[in-house]
Amino acid sequence: MLKNKIALITGASAGIGAACAEVFAREGARLILAARRSERLEELALRLSKDHGTECHLLTLDVRDRQAVNKVISGLPEAWQAVDILVNNAGLSRGLDKVQDGDAQDWEEMIDTNIKGLLWMSRAVLPGMIARDRGHVVNLGSIAGRQVYPGGNVYCATKHAVRALNQALRIDLLGTRVRCSSVDPGMVETEFSEVRFHGDKAKAAGVYKAFPPLQAVDIAETVLFCVTRPEHVNIQEVLVMPTDQAAVYASHPRGVE
Repeated sequence: MLKNKIALITGASAGIGAACAEVFAREGARLILAARRSERLEELALRLSKDHGTECHLLTLDVRDRQAVNKVISGLPEAWQAVDILVNNAGLSRGLDKVQDGDAQDWEEMIDTNIKGLLWMSRAVLPGMIARDRGHVVNLGSIAGRQVYPGGNVYCATKHAVRALNQALRIDLLGTRVRCSSVDPGMVETEFSEVRFHGDKAKAAGVYKAFPPLQAVDIAETVLFCVTRPEHVNIQEVLVMPTDQAAVYASHPRGVE
């Protein structure tokens, strides 16, 4: 379905980003994989080459750095410049503090990654898509962009911003054949909680014991669905939840060991 199309995935070294790389590789895409952890990117590229014969171009990149984003996108080799799909996946959450107890560094990291990083990447890649009159931007949102939960203040605010930006982008792109989609997951078992709790693996593991969460591949398959619809179809928003989670406050405690 994606034979020889070029897909650029941010946050590709783990979780949903790595799962998107796996799924896209299976479908024949050529991959530009961007993340801060170069060793993980190299391991992923080697595995995809071995399993699928996938051609990968690797970018060691922090999406928070606007100048670095502009440099790597403008400096892409000619064979990699015509990006067909941009997956704005890089994102994170830090802590569960109330606003009055919040850590300013945590706030800045979330805002700079989840909002500004998405903007810097989109601003760098979109002009080429518009000039070619083809392309698809997929923004990874969250149920947190629709509902707010205790301690989620700034993270939820960033994901509300992602949803608003996706809606605005859809309007801005009207009249072109460039599409955009927001894929908004509920609870997904990735490194997300470990990052939120600053590396506390035991605390992070406890998050996923109440019920079977989504897996990264579930979201990757949803992203694939969005980008493989006929040209006249734009899946603007998708909310994907575990069966045992109906909302942030509504879940069935089935118990999973």
